[in-house]
Amino acid sequence: MAEQDVGFTAQRRTLIAAQHLLAPPDKVFPLLCPTREYDWIERWKCRMIHSESGFAEPDCVFVTDFPNEGEDVWIVSVYRPNEEIQFVRFNGRRVIRYSITLTDNGDGTTSAQWKQVITGLKEEGNGLLEGLTNEVYRQRISILERLLNHYLTTGEMLRGGV
Repeated sequence: MAEQDVGFTAQRRTLIAAQHLLAPPDKVFPLLCPTREYDWIERWKCRMIHSESGFAEPDCVFVTDFPNEGEDVWIVSVYRPNEEIQFVRFNGRRVIRYSITLTDNGDGTTSAQWKQVITGLKEEGNGLLEGLTNEVYRQRISILERLLNHYLTTGEMLRGGV
């Protein structure tokens, strides 16, 4: 039987932000991939653990190790091309479910909803949620929106942008 942390209450935060992307979903969706993020995010680094195609696909597993965050394991849990991709990202402190949903605006653009559900797994994980507001999250997603739109419109990475 697993040992329980008596007195620990997991904290949970749900964060949602929107993006307006300057391309249709079939151009956006392939870029929401651990391999393709190297094309448009300058500081992106990951280590692919399992992917039959080398790209995002159902049950793809990869690892990131960002400064101030530590090593995280990511699993693609939902993969609906041009509509939605979900990742479950976890370490010993917290678990995050990312959901990115794309809507075709019918005018060559895409509305994207980025949603995170973050759950602390211990007190340290709960502490990571402090100060993490929807406004802070929207700012982070707006940076990704700027990087993604630059790539979508120019075919080149925006360097020094973040």
